[in-house]
Amino acid sequence: MKVKQISVFLENKSGRLAALTQALAAENINIRALCIADTTDFGILRLIADRPVDAYYCLKKAGCAVSETAVIAVKIPDKPGGLAKIIDVLALAQINIEYLYALPEKTKDTALVIIRVERLDDAISVLQQNGIAVVSEDKVYGL
Repeated sequence: MKVKQISVFLENKSGRLAALTQALAAENINIRALCIADTTDFGILRLIADRPVDAYYCLKKAGCAVSETAVIAVKIPDKPGGLAKIIDVLALAQINIEYLYALPEKTKDTALVIIRVERLDDAISVLQQNGIAVVSEDKVYGL
């Protein structure tokens, strides 16, 4: 149920993101989800790729500062309050959310949320106990 996320430290300069995406494209690696958090001087790109191990080594070879992090993907109803239920379940279990980002699914009534929490196994367990679908890594990579 854990999904491999690639994090890349990038200088906040023109062309850095282009070089990274070109390196992945050259290896036929598809980005399934991504988010960028930035400051004036640098950014952290977090991405889910269809082939995470290959993406990691591709970016390492391209000279990027890369790390791998385990995250979870949760299916939610794509409607007001869909995200609130998940947040509430984790809050009641006293599981801290470090960050999250979302992407729509191919259907119009659900979305996927990628979540990084401090206690990953506990989060998976409590979400499943509350009827929340935790999505397998294969499904996420195959989006």
